[in-house]
Amino acid sequence: MNAAPQRAKAWPLLWPALAGAAQAVSIAWPGSGQALGWLQVLSLTLLAAGLAPMARQSIGGPFAGPSPVKRAAWFGGVFATVWLAGSFWWLYVSMHHVGGLPAPLAVLAVLALAGALALYYAAASAVWVGLARGWVAQRPGLASALFAALWTLAELMRGRWFTGFPWGAGGYAHVDGVLVAWAPWIGVYGVGALAAWLAMRLALAGWRLRALKPWLGLLLASWGLQVWGPAFTTSAGQGQVQLLQANISQTDKFQAGSGVRDALQWYDEQLRASRQPLVVAPETAIPLLPQYLPEGYWSGLQQHFAQPGRPMALVGVPLGSLAEGYANSVVALGPEGSTPYRYDKSHLVPFGEFMPPGFVWFIRMMNIPLGDFQAGGWRQPSLAWQGQRLAPNVCYEDLFGEELALRFTDPTTAPTALVNVSNIAWFGDTLAVDQHLSISRLRAIELGRPMLRATNTGATAIIDHTGRVTEQLPRFTRGSLTGTFEGRNGLTPFARWAGAWGLAPLWALCLAVVAWAAWKRRKF
Repeated sequence: MNAAPQRAKAWPLLWPALAGAAQAVSIAWPGSGQALGWLQVLSLTLLAAGLAPMARQSIGGPFAGPSPVKRAAWFGGVFATVWLAGSFWWLYVSMHHVGGLPAPLAVLAVLALAGALALYYAAASAVWVGLARGWVAQRPGLASALFAALWTLAELMRGRWFTGFPWGAGGYAHVDGVLVAWAPWIGVYGVGALAAWLAMRLALAGWRLRALKPWLGLLLASWGLQVWGPAFTTSAGQGQVQLLQANISQTDKFQAGSGVRDALQWYDEQLRASRQPLVVAPETAIPLLPQYLPEGYWSGLQQHFAQPGRPMALVGVPLGSLAEGYANSVVALGPEGSTPYRYDKSHLVPFGEFMPPGFVWFIRMMNIPLGDFQAGGWRQPSLAWQGQRLAPNVCYEDLFGEELALRFTDPTTAPTALVNVSNIAWFGDTLAVDQHLSISRLRAIELGRPMLRATNTGATAIIDHTGRVTEQLPRFTRGSLTGTFEGRNGLTPFARWAGAWGLAPLWALCLAVVAWAAWKRRKF
């Protein structure tokens, strides 16, 4: 029996699966957590190299089996499913180890989510082959631009539609790479678009050095921008901060006799003992509504910080009531006479902080204390503190740079520093910690602001406005991190246009490229 047909059938599965796995680990390499931009471009190049021959075939060509467009959809879908499942496989931990969902169902849920989100990339691959077929050799520049536009549209759809879940976007792999120089200009999706353009350009060029000139030109331009690029922001002065990390496991966090008691005791001690001008406790550091806390606990903290000479405290705590609704909040405790400050989380997590219609049955299968929160406003004011303007964001809100940018519409009131309070103990000791740190670093670069991260289990860190981690507390340990940060004034180009128009310019540019390619397709 001839094994060649069997190998031919298996290869289309193996190629995109390997490329998708490479894309997943490029976001955070297992063990080190290092982001590898070159590997992300290579993984996309492997995908592009598999799609390019399909675009050279005519629809209904001489090859048996599905048409090139259908095979391209399959190719892109397998790539994206493996990439996405490999990026957020740790959701299994929250569903199985924390929530008690049977392991097979938890695995199935992760694969189902990855497969559903992969449909965007399957469609992008299919449309690229359909529009570029027959002229990839004659117009490699347009073919590469079309691929970048379609791939970016898929990223935008995943990141925005149905509340959005952009975790693992390709641009995050470049937080330490040369392409990150473009982040203050075009944001993480723009960086991902450049990576997609580079990948297809390389795939279509083959070994022809002349065709690589635009590819090399962009790399040199990126390097030059990184070294000699303009400074968009200026110093707003330095501040001193203490960031708290209790390291309470998620299985204990809401247990009255263990996690709740431990959190209330430890945070009360640390907050009262702090002598730093600013002290920050993470998301739901106080895990109960104030009205359900032990008598005098919350009022005692308020009275302590109201005294002259006390620091300012930012504390994560749920607020609200059944009548008015609940919020995942950050509250400022400060000197008597200071303006009361409260930030309510705006971008809520589906399944974790609100229940999507039709999925109550799924939630009931898990033993997780989930919330039903109300979203805060998009343009909540910053906290004025010692000449700085501090803008809190809660947990994965820092995935949405375009939403954080809404606070930058007025340069005179724009934040000078960002404060992220998080609890990703849901996902255990996994790459989720490293991935989230890279996300925060990318936000700091995009917006030209330091990011102060106070987390329950890690990574608690101080990040400067260039995305460099200046101080970091060891993960999964109990302690506090004390350090300095430099606030910044001024706006990056990304902060200006994303604050004014969101991601609409990127959507419009990508759709224009697709429309132009479709017009060229008709004329070809």
